[in-house]
Amino acid sequence: MTNISKLILKAAGWKTVVAVEEPSKSVICVAPHTSNWDLIMGKLAYWSVERKASFLIKKSWFFFPMNLFFNAIGGVAVDRTKKNSVTQQMVDEFNARESFHLAITPEGTRKLVDDWKMGFYYIALGANVPIQIAYIDFAKKEVGIKALFYPTGDEKTDIETIKSYYKGITGKFPERFNL
Repeated sequence: MTNISKLILKAAGWKTVVAVEEPSKSVICVAPHTSNWDLIMGKLAYWSVERKASFLIKKSWFFFPMNLFFNAIGGVAVDRTKKNSVTQQMVDEFNARESFHLAITPEGTRKLVDDWKMGFYYIALGANVPIQIAYIDFAKKEVGIKALFYPTGDEKTDIETIKSYYKGITGKFPERFNL
């Protein structure tokens, strides 16, 4: 997939910029999330640098034959109708593996939101893993990872710091991204 992904990105005029080494485990905070294209561009970019990551996706997308596709590319079905702790399930998944990377969009939707969902943060904190600060910038045609952030438990300060990395990043639909 590496060479195919590189070829597709190059043909489309996109580049991948990775500023950090990949740890053995991490939550990958991916923003902005304003379009279904984000998944495609993110997966292509990650594959192009020979990395693999899982991602959370609504259970409603896991119907035949789409379930085969999403399972193959790392999708983890989330049932939003049930009151179960996805955060704890993912912490347990991190604790059970030697290597695991989970990409999460903090907005939780492609629509404009006032506040980010905090699951990505609590998963990283609970699993004691860093957060990779990943972005998809449609204005620059660039996908990348800016930094590794280690949650301190000071939620308010940590989230302000994480959000600061996304200043100047443009989603496919900029009006849907709010810091």
